[in-house]
Amino acid sequence: HASLWWRPLIPERSYVSGWNILCDFDGTISVEDVIDSLLDRFGRPGWEALERDWRAGRIGSRECMSGQVELLQMTRAELDEHLRTLWIDHAFPGFVAKARELNVPIRIVSDGLDHAIHQILGRYGLDDLPLAANHLAPATPPKQWQLTSPFQAEGCRSGTCKCACVAQARSTGARTLLIGDGASDFCAADHVDFVFAKHRLIEHCRAAGIPYMPITGFEDALEFLPRLVDGTLAHHARYHEAAAA
Repeated sequence: HASLWWRPLIPERSYVSGWNILCDFDGTISVEDVIDSLLDRFGRPGWEALERDWRAGRIGSRECMSGQVELLQMTRAELDEHLRTLWIDHAFPGFVAKARELNVPIRIVSDGLDHAIHQILGRYGLDDLPLAANHLAPATPPKQWQLTSPFQAEGCRSGTCKCACVAQARSTGARTLLIGDGASDFCAADHVDFVFAKHRLIEHCRAAGIPYMPITGFEDALEFLPRLVDGTLAHHARYHEAAAA
């Protein structure tokens, strides 16, 4: 029988070394998944089969996305026009401003596309945020686009190894907050100090006993961040623990 309750998880003295933030993009900062929207509009037949193989665990996300990107049939102008129709959480710019006020560095860690992220955030004046993501580049015909993964790691099947990003962030001595929503964040969530979780990541944090707060968007994150930094949020952190049989 599983139960959920409130309890202090991290002593307040743990917060004196400061924090940094690793934040997912697709479905977390962005309202919708960018690559899904591109495939729906510009994808040639075959990308759905790659998606099924990935969901079944037969291939990793890097192999899946690399194959799907090769199936995108669009010009650079069509790509950028489409990206102008995509939006981010309305409270994210305010969250970034609050993090900077509190001297908490933010890095976006995404298994998505760097060009798309820069283009979308650029409309909000936020394309200067540090970014780890897959690189989208023109390809030699007949293929139009290709994917490379400058932030992959040996033994990791993702395009961007978020666990490696966590290890790099923790090497500074600061505590690390992860903000995410789905399967690409599960592994990283196991290695951070705290999580602001959306959607499927909530269930993962519950099951794994990871200290977290559920959020519906960055309005919630904006409220919780100052309390995380000053140590008071630990007394309201949610977690899941299996009761003794």
